[in-house]
Amino acid sequence: MFGWTGAILRVDLGTGARDVLRLPKAVYHDYLGGKGLGGFLLRDHATLAPGDPALPLIIAVGPLNATIAPTSGRCHLTTRSPLTGAVADSSAGGRLGTELARAGWDAVLIVGRAMRPTGIEIDDADVRLLDASALVGLDTQEIFARLRQHRPKGSIAATGPAADTGCLFASLIVDTHHAAGRCGLGLAAGQKNLKYIAVHGTGRRKVADLAGLKAAREDILRLTAASPALMGQHGFSCFGTGSIFDLMDSRRMMPTDNFARTRFPGAEHLNAHAYKARYQPRRHGCQGCHVLCKKIAADGRSMPEFETMSHFTALIGNTDLELVMQAGDLCNRLGLDTISAGSTLACYREVTGQNLSGERVLELLTGMGTGCGPGAELAVGSAKYSRAQGRPELSMSVKGLELPAYDPRGAYGMALAYAICARGGCHLRAYPISHEILRKPVATDRFSFSGKARIVKIAEDANAVVDSLIACKFLFFAASLEEYARAFTAVTGVAATAQDLLLIGERIDYQERLMNARNGFSAKDDDLPPRFFAEEGSSGPGLPIPPVPRADFLACRAAYYRIRGLTPDGLPTRETAERLGLPWFDNSIAR
Repeated sequence: MFGWTGAILRVDLGTGARDVLRLPKAVYHDYLGGKGLGGFLLRDHATLAPGDPALPLIIAVGPLNATIAPTSGRCHLTTRSPLTGAVADSSAGGRLGTELARAGWDAVLIVGRAMRPTGIEIDDADVRLLDASALVGLDTQEIFARLRQHRPKGSIAATGPAADTGCLFASLIVDTHHAAGRCGLGLAAGQKNLKYIAVHGTGRRKVADLAGLKAAREDILRLTAASPALMGQHGFSCFGTGSIFDLMDSRRMMPTDNFARTRFPGAEHLNAHAYKARYQPRRHGCQGCHVLCKKIAADGRSMPEFETMSHFTALIGNTDLELVMQAGDLCNRLGLDTISAGSTLACYREVTGQNLSGERVLELLTGMGTGCGPGAELAVGSAKYSRAQGRPELSMSVKGLELPAYDPRGAYGMALAYAICARGGCHLRAYPISHEILRKPVATDRFSFSGKARIVKIAEDANAVVDSLIACKFLFFAASLEEYARAFTAVTGVAATAQDLLLIGERIDYQERLMNARNGFSAKDDDLPPRFFAEEGSSGPGLPIPPVPRADFLACRAAYYRIRGLTPDGLPTRETAERLGLPWFDNSIAR
């Protein structure tokens, strides 16, 4: 095959066995790779409890990985979330996807639990399991430093102390500065006693039509060069995702004081310009990306993404830039998801009524990541913590996954997208901010639910394709599936239009709905915290931020269910599953 190798590495950490799975070509055509392939490999095991040794953790690449297609260096991780119990997946940057593809693998499927902390080292077809006991308790920076002594080339993904001690939102850190952050994927690795995976590949992907790929690449590069959001003087290339900080503040969508308000006084002094002036960052990015939106400070620390900037300032009442840098760096070292960590701190702050000093913030984060001392009780995340305190309404989460830094009262498409997202409170599945705030590709009324059900459904399908090919969502501020369909056809030799790819995306999304339904998720879980329907945001002159109108929200959610082919209870139907070529299990839908 072109684009794919047809080889999936299966590693059983319990027995030490390594073997190769070969799937029919039709599976690759129907699910592409990345997110789609990960879901396909998970679905027969999706009802296994998080922590069950037989539950697979899948790292998958797509047909565009290790080619000249722009932003084709990422990979996708899939399992069932120890934090939420829902499908867990995350796109990870760095070099891991490129190295895995060059090593000749479409995916690594990891099952079992090792007797002791273990590392998987892959050099092309050579696969070794090594004792990693000496790395337990070390922070990720120390782990990378040790591993690089004997593995200077390739990519490394490692867990930190948070996974060692059972934090439910532990992350997996990739190549020092990147993270598979959400849903507790680091803990999913930790539950298998998998401490790290290191990959180095020397092969090349086979491409069916190199000239066609070059032409598609030139179109994509031309479109991104003309995009102010990506390449402009205030865009992602210059300031990273933090470039939207001022925009969200001006739209009164900055989550403040645990989402009690939507405007943070002094935010204009906490923006990306302030970080650039103080920390003199250099540009950095994933393999194969020309945007280079990741920023590294002069002292070597990772600069915060927008969500980290917002959650460690407005959400917890902090105005100190250096505290944000220290908190972000500490989360990376401990292996903590910054969104869940910041949101859980904000929940704790409101539950206890305490203002958090900088010292207290770092102390609580340390407790989350080490399981010791103050903050250890917060390692379960805001939903479980707030329930234990008798204040469940103070967890700003959906399906137990904490919300990122976009207040839904200021963008009703985002309100819907948060609620119906299969993995929980996530902005990236449909990313309505693109059209509601950035006005790309066309502007929509952010205070209206009109048309949002169909827009969100189509965006989810498109982003499922992006995460399966693999590419970066942010590039789609400029390019579209039209250009990437041509790249896909050139690489694989499989003729496909953008509409063909969207149908595949629909299949991938519905596959997740089927898995969640088998685990008891339904309309009761497709909802927002009550605060957003009862409390207004921080209105300003000529810009009221009222509560989200619940009746309109429920009507839009019902429309989404109809368009997605679900029941009024948000459950899959046999008819839609069969239309999409998905298996149906008669007694599998929990009600």
